[in-house]
Amino acid sequence: MTNIGVEHCASFVSSQFQSAGEAGAETGVRRAVTISRQAGCGALEVAEKLARYLQENSPQNARPWTVFDRNLMEKVLEDHDLPPRLAQFLPEDRVSHLEDILADLFQAYPPSQTVIRQTTETILKLASLGNVILIGRGGNIIASRLPNMFHVRLVAPLEERIEYSRKSYNMTKAEARKFCRRNDSGRQRYLKKYFHADINDPLLYHLVINTGLVGCNDSAKLIGDAVLNLN
Repeated sequence: MTNIGVEHCASFVSSQFQSAGEAGAETGVRRAVTISRQAGCGALEVAEKLARYLQENSPQNARPWTVFDRNLMEKVLEDHDLPPRLAQFLPEDRVSHLEDILADLFQAYPPSQTVIRQTTETILKLASLGNVILIGRGGNIIASRLPNMFHVRLVAPLEERIEYSRKSYNMTKAEARKFCRRNDSGRQRYLKKYFHADINDPLLYHLVINTGLVGCNDSAKLIGDAVLNLN
């Protein structure tokens, strides 16, 4: 699995603002996809396969499809002139009230509410541009009112997610189990605290897929076909 850096993000944003004359005429709505996921269900793998599938099935002059996962926070830091070292404080499973108190006392980094606002601004900007796949960070809630969106939730049985995490991150089984439970809990808490939403509510998504049954390749194709056939 890969993680595209902020340089690629900047290149993507720059390409979105090319004139029609430079990039070629492009017709139709430029879609964007959000992916909410349980830990270890292969979300980044699905997203990267989805980006390739959408690119292959888009008009020749279409803007590139780009995945924003961990690099999304690099884009947030860039957009708001924040130092790169702050990335360590921004995972979905680590923001806490205690960190806010420490931030206010020592002014070490922005309080989480400020970071959430800045993240929301960046997500809305990227989603509005289109041809992006945004993983996590409440993207489906943030961009719920945009007409070009397609929201997906990826799930899988816990034991399969543990095994996927063990292989992907070179963990022991015990470490992988702890990883899955911690991240699931953190993401659920993140959406509840900042967006007053239940991450497991199926009504928040156009499509919920069990990657344990469908697999990453077929999941990407299923999402891609749905996006390509939207009216």
